[in-house]
Amino acid sequence: MIIELASSYGFCFGVKRAIKIAEDNPNSTTYGPLIHNQDEINRLDTKYNIGVANHLSEIKPNSSVVIRTHGIPKNEFFALKSQKNKIIDATCPYVTTPQQIVERMSGEGYDVVIFGDKEHPEIKSVMSYTNELSKVFVVLEPIELENCHLGHKVAVVSQTTRKPEDFVQITSKLITICKEVRVFNTICNATFENQDAASKLAGKSDVMIIVGGKHSSNTKQLHAICKSNCEDSYLIENSDELLAEWFMGKLKCGITAGASTPDWVVQNVIEKIKSFL
Repeated sequence: MIIELASSYGFCFGVKRAIKIAEDNPNSTTYGPLIHNQDEINRLDTKYNIGVANHLSEIKPNSSVVIRTHGIPKNEFFALKSQKNKIIDATCPYVTTPQQIVERMSGEGYDVVIFGDKEHPEIKSVMSYTNELSKVFVVLEPIELENCHLGHKVAVVSQTTRKPEDFVQITSKLITICKEVRVFNTICNATFENQDAASKLAGKSDVMIIVGGKHSSNTKQLHAICKSNCEDSYLIENSDELLAEWFMGKLKCGITAGASTPDWVVQNVIEKIKSFL
């Protein structure tokens, strides 16, 4: 069986940057998981003594706090500052951009529509940058816009890991119901490149392995894309989840990985697959 890696996969710029920032600040605490990959979180804890706090109450005053790649709500950022913590901001610049856009546009009197998952930490952080006078709506489907009581002026941004064609559907619907629509394409290019490469590889593979966190938005997107092109597509977090039966009778195995998946995890997966052959 041939094993082929996608032409673009794994760590994106924002994740590489965040990992480097964390490694440069040992004995600190990340507010929320730094990235959506438990294996890498465990490595940082073991090698650099970098723990994870999931609530503000878990962070002691005057401690070093690394802000996760997805960012945190604005009020929580100021709460950390107020208790005199040393804040090391590892928020991905591609997440900081929609934060700034939302803050500026809501300040100019625009209602805000965010295309994405309202439970995702990135969306929670972006939402928090609207002011009290502007309305903000988070939607995943165009039909949801029909229940939003939007004003005449609307600004729209996207979760960085969403598919461009789905974002177009949202913006197209907005144009039909609002007089003025300001569209800001905040989808990360690295996400699109990984998705395009995964789609092409899945189309010529008998089995696809997608390596990444089960709670990672971009990894779940990759899995959905691969599944639409290759029925035997499996999402795993690490090599322990592989089953030999997936590869029986297969001629070609394609492998891709989410933006938060370190290459050492991918290499372990490749070695495990080889052991089945």
